[in-house]
Amino acid sequence: MNSFLLINPLSGSYSRALHDEILSSLQGAGFFPECRTVTGPDDARRVCAEIEAASENPLVIVAGGDGTINAVINALSPGRATLAVLPVGTANVLALELGIGSVADGIGRIARGSTRKLSVGVLERAGFAAQRFVLMAGIGLDGDIVGGVRVREKRLLKKGAYLLSALRCLLKWPQGRFTLLADGHSVECHSVIVCNGSRYGGNLVLTPEANLFEPLLDLFCITTESRWSYLRIITAVMAGRPCRPGDVALLRAGQVQVEGERAIQLDGDYLGQFPVRISVVADFAGIIV
Repeated sequence: MNSFLLINPLSGSYSRALHDEILSSLQGAGFFPECRTVTGPDDARRVCAEIEAASENPLVIVAGGDGTINAVINALSPGRATLAVLPVGTANVLALELGIGSVADGIGRIARGSTRKLSVGVLERAGFAAQRFVLMAGIGLDGDIVGGVRVREKRLLKKGAYLLSALRCLLKWPQGRFTLLADGHSVECHSVIVCNGSRYGGNLVLTPEANLFEPLLDLFCITTESRWSYLRIITAVMAGRPCRPGDVALLRAGQVQVEGERAIQLDGDYLGQFPVRISVVADFAGIIV
């Protein structure tokens, strides 16, 4: 199997020394990948097209954060690649979901070669190409918070930039609910986080039953509009306790439709405000576990 290392020098914990260490460790484990730089979706599309032209079933090692992984997921063709994750980003939520605690751990897993089939979510909106996600789609307040993150604050404060954006959203609180259809079942939500994995933003677990390897989505539907209720939800999630049924509804579905124009984020990147339809692609790629 031909191997390729896609590394993002803009990721949160990247350094030239780490770059060299990754290459040296991979070579020590018997892998001599072609190294490519990927800083965003355009790079990912170009590089992945070159990889697929050169190899029918490549091993694609992504050294970056969740945004880099999302760009690669959207650039690969379904059913061809095996993915491996080396956590070099700010939050590294996918790595946490897979239990990968460090770059060295990720390289050790590549050497062992154990894989599973990864399912991914797909978001569709009128007038745009479909977009895949491996972790979550946040619609409503979650999208507003991600959309409000300022580049300078993120560069300086890392995760703290999201807290600042959340505080700004508290001052300008969005009102009103939207209708969500989950496999035809209707729910009125103020926000929803459509989860492919269980974790959110790091170690917070929103949907304990979510599984990257199952072709189902787990929905964390916030049905309350109250600021105080949101505080209660945050406190419960951080403490690992169930949320009150009047505040949150947990659902599982293969097809989700959201009516009305609401702010949307995919794997931590802001998309805009649109009605959307979300589904699942089973067995999108192998992934090193």
